[in-house]
Amino acid sequence: MRNRFVPLHAAALLLAGFANGYAQTPGAATVQRQPAASTPATLAQARGQLILAVPFDNAGTSTSVDWIGEALPQILNQRFAAAGFLPVSRADRAYALDHLGLPADFRLTRASALRLAQTLDVDSMVFGTYAVDGSRITATARILDVTNLRESAPLIESAELSRLPDVLNALAWRIVRQLDPTYPVAEETFVAADANLRLDAFEAFVRGLVGGSAEDRRRHLQDAVRLDPNYGPAWLALGDAAFAAQDYDEAATAYGHLSRNDPNALRADFYRGLAYFYTGKYLPAEDAFAFVSVRLPLPEVVNNQGVAAARRGKDGAPLFQQAITEDPNDAEYHFNLALGYARRGDLAGAQKEAGVAAGLQPSDAEIQNLANTLRTAGFLPQPAAAGAVPAANNNLPLERVKRSYDEAAFRQAAFAMEQMETLHAAQQPPAKRLSTLVGSANEYLSKGLLVEAEREYNRALALDPGLAEAYAGLARIRERTGDRDAARQLASRSLALHDNPQGHLVLARLALLTNQVPVAASEVAAALRLDNTSTEARGLRLAVAARGGQVP
Repeated sequence: MRNRFVPLHAAALLLAGFANGYAQTPGAATVQRQPAASTPATLAQARGQLILAVPFDNAGTSTSVDWIGEALPQILNQRFAAAGFLPVSRADRAYALDHLGLPADFRLTRASALRLAQTLDVDSMVFGTYAVDGSRITATARILDVTNLRESAPLIESAELSRLPDVLNALAWRIVRQLDPTYPVAEETFVAADANLRLDAFEAFVRGLVGGSAEDRRRHLQDAVRLDPNYGPAWLALGDAAFAAQDYDEAATAYGHLSRNDPNALRADFYRGLAYFYTGKYLPAEDAFAFVSVRLPLPEVVNNQGVAAARRGKDGAPLFQQAITEDPNDAEYHFNLALGYARRGDLAGAQKEAGVAAGLQPSDAEIQNLANTLRTAGFLPQPAAAGAVPAANNNLPLERVKRSYDEAAFRQAAFAMEQMETLHAAQQPPAKRLSTLVGSANEYLSKGLLVEAEREYNRALALDPGLAEAYAGLARIRERTGDRDAARQLASRSLALHDNPQGHLVLARLALLTNQVPVAASEVAAALRLDNTSTEARGLRLAVAARGGQVP
């Protein structure tokens, strides 16, 4: 088994691999890995960004709010990831505790938390306390530099308990700014990230992660999605709970509620693919694995795509070969490729791959039997008919699916890809780099990822303080966070630098909010003159007409 904990400093080598030759292969949706050659800049960029947030201690007297201790790292990890750090997931934290011989719900002391951080080889650890006094909560966080054993001053946030997500997001922003004083995103953007999150749904979600029996946890998660049908993390956790209970129909349904833009969409679709696979729905299983592999072609994902294809009578051999390219030491990939060649009628190829698989896994009886069968004198498998399900062609076994994937490696690969994109952008000519940053920001904004979008717009402005499109994008973010004055100022600044439709549309929407219909009509007209194909401008023209206005 591969080591679940690949330290970020080792993951820097993975990042260097991306930097030195990961390239998209046209038409194949694969990544070819070239030998890594680490560069100081690459390693420096990766260091310092692996963070462990542990549950906070309840310093108050009410045990009814114990669930908040686990809620804190949940929100902190979401914001850390959005800020470009690599947080340790709750699952990996539990795995590390098990590695240390401790139960997943073990209450960490300062010494055991440090031991956990050192086991995970993190750069920083976040810990702290919270207390609820009546209707008010106060949370206190500290940051430990694990390498130098240096502890920060306390960071304190307090508000009404009903505003718990705001408290957690504000605390997350202060932690990020402590770790990176140049971090270019406003606190209000962090707070707005959970503006629509219902506190009762959030509580049910956290209780579904930590409390009681498996059935109790599943019931809490069902309550969470009932209270907030748009809460992606709760749907993901419910899918996991149903999958663990082997209720694959509910698991597939729950995973399917995550939008394709959700940060957890790739993980969800991997397990949704397995849920479909286990219920014999091979076409949607193949589609789910394909969605993941196109974006992040880990070998287990590509392998499963090939197995689902093989179950439908298609040739999975090219996908098995791709999985082997990524991980040549996995016997099951060679086993599957041997079967793929055998079903083609390629006996020599099948014998070679079965021999490799047998050498890698000499104790696996099925693999050894396949190798022996393929060496039998006169054995010549007949190619499966097109579209036929290969149930037992020539007494061959079925291809093997991977039932889980290395989530730590998955997140590190995604992190490395994002860092590589940043590294690549930094090496581009200024005009191209600006275009890349703004394009990335626009894409984040279209997905509702405000923290990531603001980060990219501000990076663009650091290169070109007169970039009108970046100010227009920031105006749209301030509009969404409810800061109308800032949105208006940023949109006006954008238009003063360069006439653009987005600046006018922000001003039009703000004017409609205060019932300034003629002003809105004028701004919509200006946007349409610049882009008469804009569906957003056309929609606003209808909104103006509904208020009795007319766009010239």
